[in-house]
Amino acid sequence: MKAIVYTKYGPPDVLHLEKVTKPAPKDNEILIQIYATSVNYGDITARNFREISPRKFNMLLLFWIFGKIAFGLIKPRINILGSEFAGKLNQ
Repeated sequence: MKAIVYTKYGPPDVLHLEKVTKPAPKDNEILIQIYATSVNYGDITARNFREISPRKFNMLLLFWIFGKIAFGLIKPRINILGSEFAGKLNQ
């Protein structure tokens, strides 16, 4: 399977197409074949999270701290962006 991934924070240039392993769903999960996905403000923020200071962040300081821990302090913890998609159930 192919995905757009990023291994460091930065501008759109850090995104690249890469072949990744197909995920195996657990008992309480389903696998969806994605045909289209969107890029939204959250994806842009996640990709640039290293450059976003608490002052530039649009939420409380506490959320910025939790965001730094969740997204990764030095490099991204989750390498594939996106949470909205269109597709069909893959069986």
